[in-house]
Amino acid sequence: MVRKTAATGTTLDDDLALLTETLEEVLKSSGDPADQKYLALKSKAEAALHDVKSRVSSASDSTYYRAKEVAYRADDFVHDKPWQGVGVGAAVGLVLGLLLRR
Repeated sequence: MVRKTAATGTTLDDDLALLTETLEEVLKSSGDPADQKYLALKSKAEAALHDVKSRVSSASDSTYYRAKEVAYRADDFVHDKPWQGVGVGAAVGLVLGLLLRR
């Protein structure tokens, strides 16, 4: 889920973290606590912030568990067929070496 943006070079996670921090600061420091419109807007913003945080967290967890599952499958493959694992590793190393040489 981490992608670099073209213009700034920052990651999407960094942008979301900055947005979250900024919104939390705004919610803590702005508005008249006695104003009903402010209170309604604040509660709506807090709910939206909580929703975004939970969605980002669940997406991050999902990506982590999928990557972990792929790593376990690769480990099982190498244990079951060690010579094929050596061959795949050598091929990947050769391709990366050729790409990095250029």
